[in-house]
Amino acid sequence: MLSWVNQFNICCFLDNQHYNLPHHSFECMAAAGAVQTLATAAGTAFEQLKQLYGQHGDWLFGHFSYDLKNETEGLASNNTDHIGFPDLCFFIPDVILQLSERELLIGTFDNRHEGVFHEICSVEPVREPSRPLATPINSRIPQADYITTIQQLQQHILRGDCYEINFCQEFFAENVTIDPLQVYNSLSTTSPNPFAAYYKTGQQYLLCASPERYLKKEGDRIYSQPIKGTSKRNLNDAGDDVRHKEHLYNSPKDRSENVMIVDLVRNDLSKICEEASVQVDELFGIYSFPQVHQMISTVSGQLRSDIHFIDAIKATFPMGSMTGAPKKRVMELIEQYEQTRRGIFSGAVGYITPEGDFDFNVVIRSIMYNAANKYLSFQAGSAITFYSDPEKEYEECLLKAAAIKKVLKGGSP
Repeated sequence: MLSWVNQFNICCFLDNQHYNLPHHSFECMAAAGAVQTLATAAGTAFEQLKQLYGQHGDWLFGHFSYDLKNETEGLASNNTDHIGFPDLCFFIPDVILQLSERELLIGTFDNRHEGVFHEICSVEPVREPSRPLATPINSRIPQADYITTIQQLQQHILRGDCYEINFCQEFFAENVTIDPLQVYNSLSTTSPNPFAAYYKTGQQYLLCASPERYLKKEGDRIYSQPIKGTSKRNLNDAGDDVRHKEHLYNSPKDRSENVMIVDLVRNDLSKICEEASVQVDELFGIYSFPQVHQMISTVSGQLRSDIHFIDAIKATFPMGSMTGAPKKRVMELIEQYEQTRRGIFSGAVGYITPEGDFDFNVVIRSIMYNAANKYLSFQAGSAITFYSDPEKEYEECLLKAAAIKKVLKGGSP
């Protein structure tokens, strides 16, 4: 199915990877070809999306870039962007595929369902693993500079500018030619995660192995599931793996970071939800993924009847788990101290249904690739508090980037 949609200039493939997490909807979905596309920069992007949905009321697939912060908070993005995804891009698909364990549902704009089915069956799937990169993977911020930057951010926290900030660094390779489909398949094999995505807009590719949901609307209910708290796994020693899991659950540092973001999400949802309807469904849930254990909390609320669902997204974007608190001030500091424009990284990819429901991930654990300029990039970050150990935060970034490095270099993490 993925091999078939990849032939189109624009496509979006969303894979649950057989996880059965709370609020699960589809096992796998794909959209290919565009009947109509909206690709725009921050300014009036959310309003344009609202108009597009209002005109057609159809399925929409696409992404919100992190740099839509410039629209939601009146900020600016001045760092370099080598990938070039639009700030916002959504398309009405020519073909939509919904796959469950038992059936494949095919929807087409011109009712050619049987033809599409036969085309999918005739396409050879990609079976070969991706080839190791011949060029080096570079770090945008040397370790010593990273530690100095964390210490500077901690001074901002001490002065009261903020109390938690998500700081990210970029790893990159230049003059690289890859087969995005092969790399995505290798990434999915190495690190299967419940919010995986293969997303293509022209020459820009996102190969995403995200474990995190940003926001979901189901009827009049809104759900957010922020991740804060990470520990490594030991798949060779079950007892040690359990100890890592228990240590994460009991870690004062990780609990503190998680509850800060839960409070931020509760505050965001309170702007758009009925009074007293916002609740924490799960606090400090520990979930295991191939490389790491993660601490995930679930916050929900009842959307107010006078709030358009796209305005609900705008009011909560960017997600608190990738910014920190207070949100506007930390985004100013992120722009000041990070070396790369985030773009689609720490944005969101997903879909909107004809009924106005939606589901979006958080774009993390992802490879971004621009086939035109042969630039490949991935970013990793962590939550910085006053009590953070800069060296351990650097190690956490490397842990989160390990699966991607393994895929790209063909070695062990």
